Amino acid sequence: MINCVIIDDEPLAREGIAKYVGEVDFLHLVDTCENPVELVKILDQHPVDLLFLDIQTPKMNGIDFLKIVQRPPMVIITTAFPSYALEGFQLNALDYLLKPITLDRFIRSANKAKDYYNLLNRADANPGSSTSKGEPPADYFFIKCGSKFEKIHFADILYVEGMQNYITIYTRKGKYVTLLYLKNLEENLDSKSFIRVHKSYIVSIDKIEGIEGNEICIQSCRIPISRNYREQVIERVVSNKLWDKKRPAL
Repeated sequence: MINCVIIDDEPLAREGIAKYVGEVDFLHLVDTCENPVELVKILDQHPVDLLFLDIQTPKMNGIDFLKIVQRPPMVIITTAFPSYALEGFQLNALDYLLKPITLDRFIRSANKAKDYYNLLNRADANPGSSTSKGEPPADYFFIKCGSKFEKIHFADILYVEGMQNYITIYTRKGKYVTLLYLKNLEENLDSKSFIRVHKSYIVSIDKIEGIEGNEICIQSCRIPISRNYREQVIERVVSNKLWDKKRPAL
């Protein structure tokens, strides 16, 4: 069951979305409120997995809330203003529903939230976990690509690219697109084997074939290194393995 909260300053809008929630068997309405300030109190008292968040609300609008909150639940934006769509997705909103919202469109959005919720909570997706019998962590995980569950081996990953609320995992066998935030995948990768090189890229350290300027070379691909990550990348990838004339002979 996915616990959700509706945030909207219009009583009729809250009532309408609440009726839609009642039509979806895997959604449980925890509460409703008028603005994100009230939402903070609810989040302190109840476990919440999903927010139906209006943009233009009193005291604090939805976009400002997403900018300041740390590790928010899944968010589906509900608004009458299409102009916020790009900014909403840049802040990792799962979906964007324009009012008036139809039941069909709401159910499709709810199913997207369900798929993402199941992905985040699937035991196989957490490489740091062990089985109930004390077995070692698996060397693979599963992701959902369309209607298929794809098995990904950590050793096969070349690099990962984040795209709003999707990621593309590039492997030796091909590339896989799935509904997942880059930060969620990063939390489940071994930090000794993978490194963040850009706000949109994570690479496998042992797959790096070279660094030229501000780009990492992996096979025929070139992955950008951002200014904020360059020093860390050089230190971890190059410094301890750099041979030059200053290095003493073995």
